[in-house]
Amino acid sequence: MAVLPQRKGPVGPSDMKPVTKTQVVIIGAGPSGLLLGRLLELQGIDNLIIEAKSPDYVLSRIRAGVLEQGTQMLLREARAAERMDREGHVHEGFALSFLGKMERIDLKALTGGKTVMVYGQTEVTKDLMDVRAQSCMKSIYDADEVMPHDFYGERPSVSFTKDGHRHTVDCDYIAGCDGFHGIARKSVPVDKIKLFERVYPFGWLGVLSRTPPVSDELIYANHERGFALCSMRSSTLSRYYVQCPLEDKTEEWSDDRFWEELRARLPSDVAHHLVTGPSIEKSIAPLRSFVAEPMQFGRMFLVGDAAHIVPPTGAKGLNLAASDVYTLYHILRKRYQEGRTDLIARYSDICLRRVWKAERFSWWMTSMLHKFSDDPFNQRIQEAELDYFTRSEAGRTTIAENYVGLPYERVD
Repeated sequence: MAVLPQRKGPVGPSDMKPVTKTQVVIIGAGPSGLLLGRLLELQGIDNLIIEAKSPDYVLSRIRAGVLEQGTQMLLREARAAERMDREGHVHEGFALSFLGKMERIDLKALTGGKTVMVYGQTEVTKDLMDVRAQSCMKSIYDADEVMPHDFYGERPSVSFTKDGHRHTVDCDYIAGCDGFHGIARKSVPVDKIKLFERVYPFGWLGVLSRTPPVSDELIYANHERGFALCSMRSSTLSRYYVQCPLEDKTEEWSDDRFWEELRARLPSDVAHHLVTGPSIEKSIAPLRSFVAEPMQFGRMFLVGDAAHIVPPTGAKGLNLAASDVYTLYHILRKRYQEGRTDLIARYSDICLRRVWKAERFSWWMTSMLHKFSDDPFNQRIQEAELDYFTRSEAGRTTIAENYVGLPYERVD
């Protein structure tokens, strides 16, 4: 086993010491890369994280934060859940709003006691950074020209440039946790990968405000004017979204215009209790569904957004990444501790079964809640579909089971 330098925290320009070999190189220091690295570390498996951006940049990426129980379990197993368990908000249900009414989906009652945790992805990343900084595992930030090599052979490696010097790290396996635009998937020969994609013709305008949430639970709203979502970060920090055209600019949306539009898309009794205030962050995000098949190429594995993207309507993005981490972590643990090389080739099949189910649910939620055209027939179909599902216990159970997260597939 390679011995890595004993080091606290990310590597800076003045203390860069070359690492020439490790067991697993993880490309990307987002939550999936950090979580995988931490879980491997706790099993005595050497790993190095290489990130193209700075730690501050990584932490500046604002994402949603509805955590399935499986994701919570992994964070606890990684010994990185103390703050989540202290500050996170357990949600036992959420509401679907349509036709001016609210229908609550009782997650706990419909799934045998399962719930979700509202805890921001930025906070998850920070917690994982903190435990990484306390360990002997090394993280290299601000790495240029990162490139995986020879992953179809027996001796893969990853090269990168740091402070003007080129470095190469030999390894047993590579985990591409570097997101949709990362180099891991782009380095795969085009004849070895198949891409599936659906780009949606609208975006989400999101506003963060230092105001109390309008509801203790999330509200997903279908309205003839378009979709809206009421979410939160804490009891004093709210996150709201409205569907908007992709070509819109945030400068075109004053705070007053946003609050007026949000009120119009909510039931009147909810809108009446909406507390407004200055926005402290405002952005427009496009929506897409995307899957790359397979998710494994020799000794390189794609994890999280590098392999799949879901529209945020179903709250599945980070959770899907966590389930990939679960699968790869257990495969590598068994490989190093039990010599189980037979499991390596199963990674893609195991992950994709869960990925496509989550893609289906996210597509369904998006299709039922957003305005796709001005055709009133489509609006009536959405309302009928939502009414059918919420009036049926089987329908509500289907929604609840998918929302809290389908079970992880055992690796054995």
